[in-house]
Amino acid sequence: MAEDLVQTALARMYVAWPKVRRSDSADAYARRVLVNAYIDEVRRPRWRREQTVSEPPDRPDTGPDGGWPDAVDGDVIRTALAELPKRMRAAVVLRHWLDLSVEETASLLDCSEGTVKSQTAKGIARLRSLLGGGAAVSGRAPSMLPAEGS
Repeated sequence: MAEDLVQTALARMYVAWPKVRRSDSADAYARRVLVNAYIDEVRRPRWRREQTVSEPPDRPDTGPDGGWPDAVDGDVIRTALAELPKRMRAAVVLRHWLDLSVEETASLLDCSEGTVKSQTAKGIARLRSLLGGGAAVSGRAPSMLPAEGS
């Protein structure tokens, strides 16, 4: 918790740094920010987005059926991806697995941004049809793919 409080205090100090630098009491301001961060943390624990644990797990938690939490069958996904032509597969993987931008993907594939967009859209549509039966994700295959138009 101390590390989180210090991180929060540093972030707040960074945002307010021009104002802090002009004042004569940067140390007092830092202490006040740290105390306020602690008070915020104690007052609103239900708003925490992260759950602190003493040791991180070696492996992710599994779902109730012993599989991954979202029940993704990686072999089925890889098989469906293998069905795509090479360039289409590359565009889909770069955009949605590696989370690269359209510009970065176009640069890597040495093609236009329009080509990346069309290949990605066609690839996602093809994956939707290949996985639409729910074989890859227990009844939720379409939801694991990016929404149409994204």
